[in-house]
Amino acid sequence: MIEARGLRVARGGRVLLAVAELSLAQGAVTGVVGPNGAGKSTLTRVLAGELRPDTGTVRLGELPVAAIPPAELARRRAVLPQSTMLGFPLTAEDVVRLGRTPHAGAASAAEDEAAIAAAMEEAGVIHLASRMMATLSGGEAQRVQLARVLAQLSGPDPATTALFLDEPTSSLDLAHAHAILRAASRRAVQGATVLAVLHDLSLAAAWCDRVLVLEGGTIVADGAPHAVLDEALVSRVWGISVRRLEGGSARDIAFLAA
Repeated sequence: MIEARGLRVARGGRVLLAVAELSLAQGAVTGVVGPNGAGKSTLTRVLAGELRPDTGTVRLGELPVAAIPPAELARRRAVLPQSTMLGFPLTAEDVVRLGRTPHAGAASAAEDEAAIAAAMEEAGVIHLASRMMATLSGGEAQRVQLARVLAQLSGPDPATTALFLDEPTSSLDLAHAHAILRAASRRAVQGATVLAVLHDLSLAAAWCDRVLVLEGGTIVADGAPHAVLDEALVSRVWGISVRRLEGGSARDIAFLAA
C-alpha cells in the first residue's frame, strides 16, 4: 500500500531521516518507536505526503504521493498529529465536520451526516458535540481530532486508505489510550494501512502487528513487537538499562528500569 525508497531529510547539516527502503502493508498496524529526536514524526510526515524529502520517493498504491491531487490525497489518507492549534471558536462537532471537507461534491449530505455521527460514536465524543474546543481537556480534544480523521476516511474502500497517528495517546488516560488504538486496529482489520508513532512500548506491543525502531533517523530494528523489543535493544537505543516483563500472551509486554 505504501512504499518508500531512498528517503533522506536533512536540516542545518543534520540528517533527520535516512531510510533506504520501507513498505507498509494493508490490514496491519505498524508502530514507530524510538527516543526523542529519533525521526519518528519526520518519517510520518514524509510517508503521509506532508513533508517532501530531500531525496527519495513515497508511493501510495500505484501513484507517487507527490503526484496525487490534494483533495484525492485527503480522501485516501488522514493524519492525527500530536496536537492541533485552532484559531477559531469551534465546537467539537464543527471540528469533526471539517473531516468531511475533502468529500465536498463527492458525497451526499446524508453520507456526510452518517460519517460524522459514526465517527463521533466510535471516538466516544458524542456527548461533547456542542462543547467549544477551547473548554475541552487535552484528552477530550485529542479524541475529537480522532473522530475528525475517522470521518475523513469514511466512504472510500478501507483497503485504499491510510491512517497516520503521531503520538495519539500522549494526552490520554489508560482506558482512552487503548480505545484510540482499538479504533486504529479496527481500520486495519477493514483493510487500511495504519501507522502509529508511540512512546509507550507496552501499548506498541499490545496493538501493533509490527514495530519499527528508529535511532538517529534510521530504522535499526523491524519486526513483530515481541521479537524486536528485547532488553538489549531497548537498553541500547533508549540509553537505560531495562528488564522486560511478560504476561500471558506475546502482546503482553512491559519494561521496568533495571
